[in-house]
Amino acid sequence: MKFLRHIPFLKAVFLYSITAFGGAQGHFGMMMKTFVAKRKDITEQELLEYNAFCQLLPGASSTQIVTLIGYKRGRLPLAILTLILWILPACLLMSIFSFLLNYMDNASLQNDIFRFIKPMAVGFLAFATFRAFTLVAKNRVARLIMTMIMILTYYLFKSPFVFPGAILLGGLITNFTEKKVVNVVIEPRPIKWGNIVIFFLIFIIAGTCSELARKNEWQARKAFNLFENTYRFGSLVFGGGDVLMPMMYEQYAVRPYTEHIQLNNKNALRIDKNEFLTGAGIVRAIPGPTFSFSAFVGGEALKPDGKWMQALGCFIGAFGIFLPCTLLVLFFFPVWNNLKKYSGIYRALKGINAAVVGIMAASTLFLMKDIALFEVNESSVVSLLNIGVITGTFLLLTFTKLPAPVVTVVCLLLGWIF
Repeated sequence: MKFLRHIPFLKAVFLYSITAFGGAQGHFGMMMKTFVAKRKDITEQELLEYNAFCQLLPGASSTQIVTLIGYKRGRLPLAILTLILWILPACLLMSIFSFLLNYMDNASLQNDIFRFIKPMAVGFLAFATFRAFTLVAKNRVARLIMTMIMILTYYLFKSPFVFPGAILLGGLITNFTEKKVVNVVIEPRPIKWGNIVIFFLIFIIAGTCSELARKNEWQARKAFNLFENTYRFGSLVFGGGDVLMPMMYEQYAVRPYTEHIQLNNKNALRIDKNEFLTGAGIVRAIPGPTFSFSAFVGGEALKPDGKWMQALGCFIGAFGIFLPCTLLVLFFFPVWNNLKKYSGIYRALKGINAAVVGIMAASTLFLMKDIALFEVNESSVVSLLNIGVITGTFLLLTFTKLPAPVVTVVCLLLGWIF
């Protein structure tokens, strides 16, 4: 009976998973609308805190935030169900594309139906930034941190360490500028040491088996190599999909074709560069986490060994990339929660939240940089429509109760019409 009360929440997660376009930045705006403004599963303050915390960890930050929302509502069982519902649609789509790639016209993948998805994502992010700003910008120090972090993040946006670095900087500033001592009452949460033990055990076992499989040419060596690669990426990548893809490109599409590898490791996992780049384009046009790209990569890596191995590669790619970041977030979140009882950490949270708003503002500006907005030529109509989509999305989310998925459908229809 306890599970039945979570069904509406799980339905909302599934609907969110099939309409959440725009990458991690766009996802946060949809979370603000769906789980805060509409459903009230968490507060704005909690969502900001989850976002700041997850930016400090490696892995898929939007996936970790959604998992924490499920964890807050129903602890571990609901967190796992939430995670599965969130990643499953995108991973299935990317797996299917791996099988259909040879039959698809690459030009058709650039269908105009998705042309307004990026402006829509900017509108969602602007909405979330505005809501967060009204909550956090309560004093001069907070506003100063927001401005400083916004400028810093905008110019260093592609650096994988800018997000955790900016958050730590914001926390340090308020920890030293705030002198108020507060007695914070925090309900202590038990730390699940098993999660971190499992994380390191899998890391060590995967690396050992992968190396043994390579040296001894095990029959299923590619599967072991693939799991080790994806688990390592999920454990160490900061900065989201924009950092993951170049690392995977070097691992699978560049390094295996070097003379040394071709002579000494003929069975190394390799993917054709054009196929890799096509998949990287496809993942931008589907809803869900960008890390689902790993399912496509896994399928492509094992495709030469037959359909069953290709299907296994898709599963390994998805499972291996999301497992470590899930173990890390479920271990460190109780630690993070328990630390908040200390005055220094509590004071730092104010700066951390201000830094998060600065990062959100910088993300909004950075995404707008690649959108045609002020063209004075034959593209002027598209520019006006882009401005209209950004403004319209922001206004609809701010002043109406229109669900976020409806806004997504409207933008897809606009792309189809125009």
